[in-house]
Amino acid sequence: MKVLHIITGLGIGGAEQQLRLMLRQLPTDSDVITLTNPGAVARGIVADGGSVHDLAMRGNRDVGALPRLVKLVRQGRYDLVHTHLYRACLYGRFAARLAGVRSIVATEHSLGAVQIEGRPLSTGARALYLTGERLGTATVAVSATVARRLERWGVRRDRIHVVPNGIEVGRFAFDEGARRAARARLGLPQDAFVVGGVGRLTESKRFDTLIRAVADLPGARLLLVGEGPERGSLRGLAEARGAAGRILLHGACEDPPPLSRPSATGPGEPDLPALLAAMDVFVSTSHDEAFGLAVVEGLAAGLPVLHVTCPALQDLPAEAAPGALQISGSVPELVAELRRFQQAGRAPGTAGARRLPVPAAARHYDISRSAHQLMTVYENAVRGPVPTEK
Repeated sequence: MKVLHIITGLGIGGAEQQLRLMLRQLPTDSDVITLTNPGAVARGIVADGGSVHDLAMRGNRDVGALPRLVKLVRQGRYDLVHTHLYRACLYGRFAARLAGVRSIVATEHSLGAVQIEGRPLSTGARALYLTGERLGTATVAVSATVARRLERWGVRRDRIHVVPNGIEVGRFAFDEGARRAARARLGLPQDAFVVGGVGRLTESKRFDTLIRAVADLPGARLLLVGEGPERGSLRGLAEARGAAGRILLHGACEDPPPLSRPSATGPGEPDLPALLAAMDVFVSTSHDEAFGLAVVEGLAAGLPVLHVTCPALQDLPAEAAPGALQISGSVPELVAELRRFQQAGRAPGTAGARRLPVPAAARHYDISRSAHQLMTVYENAVRGPVPTEK
């Protein structure tokens, strides 16, 4: 099957890196078009042997990009077009229809409770979304929570298919050597209590509450992995709270990294599994998520997890992730919970890193399982649903 993926951009982000992981698993002949920003993830896809074409779109209203996109789709003679993220779903569906492609799948990565990719859930955004959605064959939701949101928005239930985000579970297995090497590389004392967080440094992630909590916890360190527009204000907050020396804003991290990058235990920068290994507890302070991929990665690394919201876990029985605790996200609560972990680590006989068994929730979201589910959606879209046996 020949498949074209169209995505808004390929800078480091959850949807972008999820596409790269999926491309490694899918048994398809796949090409990728990015409307804009052929960043680090585009380079990673190429390093994996894939193909990426940059449409060089100048903005949301660059309608001149549509004919160029139609031409590329038509030339590729694709069996199916798969679109990702709001702008690409809109332009990509129109282009696929104009190019004569019959099978069009779109993944909804970022529909939150009150926003979609940072856009408020306004009447206009909903109307435009539904206009584009009707041009497609199927809409993939990354969680059952997103599927319910799509249905409430007006997408027909029979057009929605849940294919959860996934991770390469085995890559996140705890490695004591990677922990020591990562801490040494980052300048973190080997015996320090390190709180961790991963995600875009945006207001919606509410990392400011995590900084306030760690600032109020003497001796604790914070390792934040991610980049974004709030970096400066978060750095300023750490300085204002007198904790700048204990707050490490690491920057973005590709996952998976380029194939040419040295091992996490070698001279290169630590990869995401090594950064998680350097942490003692993982915290997600975001109040609005479509899935909660970073939480699942933390669980796969054997970390205890505190989270405000995580649809990936809400869609499973509580016993699937015994090491995860849902919290309100207030600073006093965070301080109290983190102090409990900090004190437990200092108890007699608890020297060194403590890791939990990898829970069923992490294994449930293995990327190979998600790829198999997506292929079923593809096959149904191209050939029609397979009749069930009576």
